[in-house]
Amino acid sequence: MPITPGRRPGGWKTMPYIIGNETFERVASFGMTTNLTVYLVKRYNMGAVAAANLTNIWNGTTNFAPLVGAFLSDAYWGRFPTIVLACVATFLGMVGMTLTASVSELRPPSCDAGAAQPAKGVGCVGPTAAQSAMLVASLSLLTVGAGGVRPCNLPFGADQFDRTTKEGRRGTNSFFNWYYTTNTAAVMVGLTFVVYLQDSVSWAVGMAVPAGLMLLSLALFLFGAGLYVYVPPEGSVLAGVVQVFAAAYRKRSLPLPSPPEQEATLFNPPAKTTGTALPVVRLPLSQQFRVLNRAAIKLPGEVKCTGGDEEGGGGAAVNRWRLCSVQQIEEVKCLIRIVPVWVSGITCFLALSQLWTFAVIQAFFMDRRLGSKFQVPPASLGVVSLLSIVVFLPIYDRLLVPLMRRATKQESGITLLQRMGIGNFISPFSTVVAGLVEQRRRHRAVAEPTRPLSVMWLVPQLALVGLAEAFNAVGQMEFYNQQFPEQMRSIATSLFYCSIAGANYLSSLVVEVVQRKTGKHGQPNWLDDNINAGRLEYFYYLLAGMGFANLLYFLVCAHFYRYKGSGSSVAPGAGEQELSPVYPGDSRRRG
Repeated sequence: MPITPGRRPGGWKTMPYIIGNETFERVASFGMTTNLTVYLVKRYNMGAVAAANLTNIWNGTTNFAPLVGAFLSDAYWGRFPTIVLACVATFLGMVGMTLTASVSELRPPSCDAGAAQPAKGVGCVGPTAAQSAMLVASLSLLTVGAGGVRPCNLPFGADQFDRTTKEGRRGTNSFFNWYYTTNTAAVMVGLTFVVYLQDSVSWAVGMAVPAGLMLLSLALFLFGAGLYVYVPPEGSVLAGVVQVFAAAYRKRSLPLPSPPEQEATLFNPPAKTTGTALPVVRLPLSQQFRVLNRAAIKLPGEVKCTGGDEEGGGGAAVNRWRLCSVQQIEEVKCLIRIVPVWVSGITCFLALSQLWTFAVIQAFFMDRRLGSKFQVPPASLGVVSLLSIVVFLPIYDRLLVPLMRRATKQESGITLLQRMGIGNFISPFSTVVAGLVEQRRRHRAVAEPTRPLSVMWLVPQLALVGLAEAFNAVGQMEFYNQQFPEQMRSIATSLFYCSIAGANYLSSLVVEVVQRKTGKHGQPNWLDDNINAGRLEYFYYLLAGMGFANLLYFLVCAHFYRYKGSGSSVAPGAGEQELSPVYPGDSRRRG
């Protein structure tokens, strides 16, 4: 799509197409995959453990795939083409899954009625090589699609707002809240309606509906193509990062000018524009990680004239592996600052994922009746967390943020690090509540086995999980998108999914360690298959301890963090308004 020079960012008029694309994509993707383990057991005759392992491997790979998609988008393809190609891949993957459900030749025959244990009982036949290949190919296409849509859709929406204006900053803040709200609502629909179709109508219909929704998602996104602002790729962003370290290492023995002199003497050419209406934000030189500033020390012959003089650091580097600009150095510093904060998100998601998992197990040992006829499906308990997010985020965006804005003078009400910190506090607090509820549940189960505790006792901990996610997860996504360099925002979004993947793998490790270390010397295993014989509450308290330790770690990171373009740990309003924007047509930063 050609770029219109000087066109202002699309703003809210583009949001129905961007958020609509993400909403239908999430309903389709989540509805297609949330029941994957059950599908593998019932339709591919896999054992429960094998199906669960395959699902976990696929989920982990899918959550890491956005890192690859983000790199390709930011470096070579651009966000719009990446989203389109990813939507096509997702649609083809869903068509493949629909075919496996509707064409009997593409899956193994059903087990005999007497075969109680798939893949082990008499009458069960596993999938052939061709049938397995069809399944793997379909899942691979879904992974490719997730790798392109997840990291690009959010920053593409953020690209439509001009963050150097008050209206643009407020629009961006509101966009992140509404984006996550609609995303969560979409997951709820996938978790309930689509799963109901698969379980109660047929697998073929339950797979075909997500495929149709995915096609609608792609069509809706393309329909708004004439309204979008497009940011072209910048080339290999990772190469630029390595260049800074290489140049700084080569000049490690050179004396660094005093801080007042560095601004005038270091290589600091005019910011290049991207050809869009979006401004290029110039980052001022900072003294944090100042060892990297050596990469901008100019030596004779390292700068070539490009039509102007070299005053103020103009010209171009002859060899970018020997001389880097101040802008390039400051962008690398942004990455270094973000990594410690990102690590804290893994532990936060660890607690949230474990609460979701074990709440389902607890529900099997509780009274799930609502009224005289309805029983709550254990797997549907996650709706409580999702519902708390959907209810809270609009209240936060429309009521709490304006009130906090008046008190703090921050465009977003509170800083993003403060928002993430609140989530990091609620997360371990929710596990404490879960531990107390489990103690009460287990005491009732042992003392009065015929009168189990009501499943409604799990609502408080799950609601707290939703609140923790509303603060921390949304805060993380907006934080990464604001604090990463502009040309790396797709990679910024992919970090969010990498933290979820890291939490999944860390969860498996923690569970394995707990199972190995407990249950010795006559003591009960904390995570016994029969939780009435175990000590699940101890596991929750362990997670709470890890969560509070993570909170302290996060507070230290937040104390030393320096916002992009700021010399302090206090956010400059919305994070970017104190920076100097360079618009297309400007040759140098504005005064």
